[in-house]
Amino acid sequence: MKEIKPITMPGVHRRFLQYFENQGEETGLKILDVGAGRGAITKRLYEMGYDVQACDLFPELFGFDRAECRKVDLTKKFPYADNEFDLVVAIEVTEHILDHENFFSEAGRILKPGGKLYISTPNILSMKSRFRFLFMGFFFGFKELQLKNYDGLQHIASRTLDQYDYIAVKHGFEPDEFDVDRIQKSSWWLCIFMFPLMLFYRAFKRPGTKHNQRKLLLGRLLFMKFLNDEGTH
Repeated sequence: MKEIKPITMPGVHRRFLQYFENQGEETGLKILDVGAGRGAITKRLYEMGYDVQACDLFPELFGFDRAECRKVDLTKKFPYADNEFDLVVAIEVTEHILDHENFFSEAGRILKPGGKLYISTPNILSMKSRFRFLFMGFFFGFKELQLKNYDGLQHIASRTLDQYDYIAVKHGFEPDEFDVDRIQKSSWWLCIFMFPLMLFYRAFKRPGTKHNQRKLLLGRLLFMKFLNDEGTH
């Protein structure tokens, strides 16, 4: 099979697949690759033994002929039946859409009870991202928007881990775990630089323990896993 080059930043797919393999999902499960792009992740999941389908706003870009890729607008109803999939993966997708309510609702609808949703997205809580927002007004992975460009390719939605968890729970999911793709050296050095100030802050304020976990302070991308509690929503 010919190689399919990912559209994402270098290393994202490799690190996500390492994370995914560590979850121990059984081969043969039916997976939907949401926002599949050219089909790089679809191809790898197929080679790993999964029954994979794909969807994207631009299915004409899809280049893997062993799987079907349907056109989908993630702000509308997904073109799949209730309880159709065991797993849904969305790699570097959610930052491109504003309507996360519909995304989680539809993902829950097409997943079987007990199915799982895997998401990756820029980690805006890293120390590098916090400094970038302080001095530039934009989180890591985000920049000034082209106001009349609605092609779906811009990063338009920056959310924290607890915001994702909040929306997920609202639509019948249970947050299971999260991880990061790799440690940013820049965030590491910024944490060392800011350590005295962080200690001073903790002496007078209750620390935001969830958002100040080591992984969130140092990681580049978030990998999130949600369990579908309700089946058909």
